[in-house]
Amino acid sequence: MFQNPFRVSSPLFTILVKANQLPHPRLGLTIAKKRVKLAVHRNRIKRCVRDNFRLHQHELPGVDLVLMVKGDISNTANDELHRQLEKLWRKIARQYTAQQSA
Repeated sequence: MFQNPFRVSSPLFTILVKANQLPHPRLGLTIAKKRVKLAVHRNRIKRCVRDNFRLHQHELPGVDLVLMVKGDISNTANDELHRQLEKLWRKIARQYTAQQSA
């Protein structure tokens, strides 16, 4: 997954994207303890990401996704996390399909 992925990023997240042989996308999460210290905050972020992915997975192509956090986002509000993620899902759908047709 970490060799030659397609990358999209926002101020809060970086997502690595790579094609899979399945008709649906799959999500992996890496939220380092170094970035988000408390387990409660890491778990809240994971829940937010999973929920947002579940709502938008039908818009995504068959790809494997690995989401990584950029910094300490433990104090970021849930609605801001959702906004950032929605932008990233749209960017992935748009750029990945454009990249495949080229």
